[in-house]
Amino acid sequence: MRLSPGTADDRTAPPTIDATPADYAAPTNSFRSFPVSEVKISAEPRTEFGKGGARRTRRAGLVPAVLYGHGEKPVHIALPAREFAAAIRHGGLNQVFAIDVQGGASTLALPKAIQKDPIKDTYEHIDLIIVKRGEKVTVDVPVILTGDAAKNTLVVTESTTLSLTAEALHLPESVEVSIEGAEAGTQITAGDVTLPRGSELAVDPSTVIALVSAAQTVAEEPAEGEAAEGGESAAAEEAPAEA
Repeated sequence: MRLSPGTADDRTAPPTIDATPADYAAPTNSFRSFPVSEVKISAEPRTEFGKGGARRTRRAGLVPAVLYGHGEKPVHIALPAREFAAAIRHGGLNQVFAIDVQGGASTLALPKAIQKDPIKDTYEHIDLIIVKRGEKVTVDVPVILTGDAAKNTLVVTESTTLSLTAEALHLPESVEVSIEGAEAGTQITAGDVTLPRGSELAVDPSTVIALVSAAQTVAEEPAEGEAAEGGESAAAEEAPAEA
């Protein structure tokens, strides 16, 4: 859960829409959805295993990976690290790859699990699941809140992703929901989001994505001089009268 004062992020806010607080029960939203062109990438068969073999693979500029699914026997491969990283930066974690393993036919695959070194920010290992054209898959798509909520509010992000089921080559890159001008009490759920054509919600519609609440204000503390004066007055009132 993340908190931010009356704003979703630092992206450019959409045009302001004149509306009453009641209009925000169903927030406006949009999505980035266009056919995903698979990225062609060459892979090498991997014969060395264990930590030592993995280190040597990475030193050679490759990433250890395993390709499996659809009843196929797992295939251990090594992918070019730079090409894989560039594809993920451009298409996101749901980028589909057309993997050409030496001596074999091209295989469509989707990243299922990615391990990264948090310090070096390099890929350590990748699990790839085989997909077929026209096949529907379930993935987590990033949810991006855009715009600024009303003044004196706090935006509470409950979920940064939304689980969707869609065709492997028609996965939306992200889903955007506008909270522009949203008043305190606004609640955005998964069911409020307009999905891209061909996509289905794969999570409970009541799942909360974000809440807009009133920001708590801190009571002003008296100035140092005022505090001292107040203390002296109180002491004078409590002091016993002289006999």
